[in-house]
Amino acid sequence: MNITDQDIEHITNLGVTKEQVEQQFQILQEGIPFANLRSAATKGNGLIVLNTEKEKQLVQHYEDSKSAITPLKFTPASGAATRMFKFLFEFVEDYNPQDGSINAYINKKGVPELRLFFVGLESFPFYKRIRARIKDKYGKDGADINENRLRFVKIMLEEKELNFGKKPKGLFPFHEYKKHIATAFEEHLFEGALYATKDTVARLHFTISKEHQKRFSKRFDKRKDYIERKTGMTFDISYSYQDSATDTVAITKSNTLLRDEDGKIVFRPGGHGALINNLNEQDADIIFIKNIDNVVVNKYKTQVAYYKKMLAGKLLSLQARSFEYLKKIDNQSELLDSERMEIATFLEDDLFLRLPATFKKLENAAQTDLLRKLLDRPIRVCGMVKNEGEPGGGPFWVIHEDGTESLQIIESVQINPDNKEQQEILKNATHFNPVDIICGVKNYKGKKYDLLNYVDYKAGFIASKSYQGKKIKALEHPGLWNGAMAHWNTIFIEVPLVTFNPVKTVNDLLKPAHQVK
Repeated sequence: MNITDQDIEHITNLGVTKEQVEQQFQILQEGIPFANLRSAATKGNGLIVLNTEKEKQLVQHYEDSKSAITPLKFTPASGAATRMFKFLFEFVEDYNPQDGSINAYINKKGVPELRLFFVGLESFPFYKRIRARIKDKYGKDGADINENRLRFVKIMLEEKELNFGKKPKGLFPFHEYKKHIATAFEEHLFEGALYATKDTVARLHFTISKEHQKRFSKRFDKRKDYIERKTGMTFDISYSYQDSATDTVAITKSNTLLRDEDGKIVFRPGGHGALINNLNEQDADIIFIKNIDNVVVNKYKTQVAYYKKMLAGKLLSLQARSFEYLKKIDNQSELLDSERMEIATFLEDDLFLRLPATFKKLENAAQTDLLRKLLDRPIRVCGMVKNEGEPGGGPFWVIHEDGTESLQIIESVQINPDNKEQQEILKNATHFNPVDIICGVKNYKGKKYDLLNYVDYKAGFIASKSYQGKKIKALEHPGLWNGAMAHWNTIFIEVPLVTFNPVKTVNDLLKPAHQVK
């Protein structure tokens, strides 16, 4: 790899170093090793399933603790809505009314999602708006239903029309109420008011694209009085952007650095794992993480909030015991054998950490040092839903290079597709990661951890992408809830499916959790 003086000037202006480029290039050349799974985390094997009484106790524990802590709701919201309409973009590109009906097109092309879209048309929150626009533009509907439906989709997607595919997903119309249409952004405000509060202030942080800052602020200003009146809360909302210094390089098919037509090295966004930097900048005692598209209509919000409080209660309970032990270690000159064994039991039974087989052979001081190291880390409690075939990550026991094991959220792309044993473990996984995470990011003295010290930088992703029509390999940082949190203490707890209602395609808005009636 040849880095010129011109390259160094270019990458320095972006906030990137030559060493970072060289390291990224090497990773792209050598590849990233697959995760080594020991087993899926299941009930009784790394995943907790609580009874109703215990859930209620944890919810109450969170409620009782709120006056002493500052919570924050952290929502990654930089994504555009483009992928929601993939099958509709293809329909506009391919369909010609002169060639036959839409039904014939659906049958020929095998596009059942298009059929569902048109069957549910009147249930979408944007239906009335587009119908009014069609009437203004074309007058009364023509007799041809196929032409009218094509017009409908074009008005949704075309750049000179509503251009829905370019909207940030957070500002897309999700839910139709009697007197207004709510965006995902607005629904997060209502939800956050139920649990991410101190006194009468709800604190929320959104990671967004810089170009959409004004649109988010404008939307909040428009709905602020209504939301505050309905919730009885005031809102402390902040925003951040994915730092360009976290962008990464890519390589061509011939394994050379990707460059543009002017010869400059091309940098691409490094994936949601780059947001560990944004998370690291937040000042809060506990942080609730949830994706922008995972919201519900009002009638389900109390139930969803209940499980957020339950997870938070579990975190605070475990954190309190960890802090108690850390204080004991720091304040006593030496621990008794029984005290060290008590802490070791807590680590293994409650924090699901695996002590090395040599632990009992270590000197007393070495045992204490290891116990302290394992206790004094950020902690996360992750809700997991039963697996119903959704694509994405799940909870697993992972064996590391040094032979130690830990609980991790692993994506399917991190698992060797050619290893039958590893694929069998994936196949037998019982739970799925809905991104429902509560984070404890301060130590017992109230000082923030530097979260960048707990990233497994070897656990990134190499993605197959395209650039100007040519295939490239792009590097993505370890995922925010994958390798970016690899060295946190991790707890998995089952939560019900009502907590997981993402909108990956526009048709997901037809599901009950997104329908007011």
